[in-house]
Amino acid sequence: MADGIVIPDPRDGAGKAGRAPEPLPDPDDDDYPPLYRSRQKIFPKAVSGFFRRLKWQIMGVTLAVYYLTPWIRWDRGDGAPDQAVLIDLANRRFYFFWIEIWPQEFYYVAGLLIMAGIGLFLVTSAVGRAWCGYFCPQTVWTDLFMFVERRIEGDRNAQIRLDKAPWTPRKVWLRTLKHATWLGIAFATGGAWIFYFADAPSLFVDFWTGQAAGVAYATVAILTFTTYTLGGLMREQVCTYMCPWPRIQGAMLDENSLIVTYNDWRGEPRSKHRKKAAASGEKVGDCIDCMACVNVCPVGIDIRKGQQLECITCALCIDACDAMMEKVDLPKGLISYSTLHDYELGVAGRGDERPTVWKRIFRPRTLIYAGAWAAIGLFMLLSLTVRDRIDVNVIHDRNPVFVTLSDGSIRNGYTVKILNMVNEPRTFQIRVEDLPGAHLAFAGGEAVSGISSGEDLDGPFLRVEVDPDRLRSVRIVVTMPREALEAERTEFTWVAFEEHWEYGFRPETSRAEGAFFAPEGTGE
Repeated sequence: MADGIVIPDPRDGAGKAGRAPEPLPDPDDDDYPPLYRSRQKIFPKAVSGFFRRLKWQIMGVTLAVYYLTPWIRWDRGDGAPDQAVLIDLANRRFYFFWIEIWPQEFYYVAGLLIMAGIGLFLVTSAVGRAWCGYFCPQTVWTDLFMFVERRIEGDRNAQIRLDKAPWTPRKVWLRTLKHATWLGIAFATGGAWIFYFADAPSLFVDFWTGQAAGVAYATVAILTFTTYTLGGLMREQVCTYMCPWPRIQGAMLDENSLIVTYNDWRGEPRSKHRKKAAASGEKVGDCIDCMACVNVCPVGIDIRKGQQLECITCALCIDACDAMMEKVDLPKGLISYSTLHDYELGVAGRGDERPTVWKRIFRPRTLIYAGAWAAIGLFMLLSLTVRDRIDVNVIHDRNPVFVTLSDGSIRNGYTVKILNMVNEPRTFQIRVEDLPGAHLAFAGGEAVSGISSGEDLDGPFLRVEVDPDRLRSVRIVVTMPREALEAERTEFTWVAFEEHWEYGFRPETSRAEGAFFAPEGTGE
């Protein structure tokens, strides 16, 4: 699609028919940059246009979501936090509006991570590195820092002059103001992050009065340092050297992926004096070599050299080029979102045969990604709507494993933990299955409040009351006549379900596997 490194075909070597192999570029050539080099300062020029406005809108939305989300309230009832989005590490809970995730339900978080990965593959295969150019936090905060820099120091030319100028009081003042503003933004970024892990209004007061936990101050300090360093000082170096995604994206792209492309079949050969060259009979392209596309690039590349690892597909070069084409009365689109297939049609002079954008996006590959992404999301959504909000865990006594009573019956002891995962008190029944003849009782009698026993047509059961959003542990002994046991170890199932439920719906139920142990020789 453009100039680049050409790997010679060994079949074209000396002594064989065909062209001679092309030499590799000179390592000192600008088109063959070193793999590692010290950072060269980049001063992007401000630009206006469709993609720049789109970036402003996305930046505004993403920053608003990040900074304001912890302050959104959500009523969950008495005793429950009223913060809409809260990662409650102390109580090992994650709240997201009406959704409450417990530690044993971490698979939902894993599902979200899988969806994020597939979504990234989908976006990349469809429109290249759109995530990097518009939504990535590194891009958003770097864009914000560049905006502050322009407001204080001026646009590209003013920044270059200031950078080369000696250290005068004015330069010291401007640089101090810029870095102080950057640090303020970085501090606000770290401060907003900690509000996701505790009640935001309370933590805000505790933080400024010195009563917050030490980890809160440490977290803000670390995030302030990293945000200031990555967004203000390192900028494009993070995308080029630290982020692995540029090296992965190549496997996600194909000939139908939309990427920012310089259409050299239309722009070459370049000429700064296009009208004079055309008047003298020279062949010239539409590119007037104004460097506008290079000057606005936040990573400092020349898109005319083809697709490059550093390109984050922000499309600001499209805005800059379109504005210049409009000034010189040439058609827009010299730099555009295009595909390799579109490029080949343009080279062949068949640009009017290019498919529509929607046909290039909705193709088998992207539909497969979209289907997988939607299937996982739908499965998680359905799972959330039908999941039981009760969990039971049973631990068998280790010593003694069993006790032989005076009448010859065998008794086993268990610790049964019942988790009530809703914000209201509930009563649960505990039963056993596949253990006929079993008798259940609470260890130590029934002196503890909130527990009782009963029996119905389905057999004996125990009744346990559990407070809202709490785990209750009870000791239960199971007694079996020895003659009813057929082996030294008998597998059975513990069943816990809500005692009262709305008519027409099944009770919320949780099961746990158990084992009943007896002396050697039992059942022989």
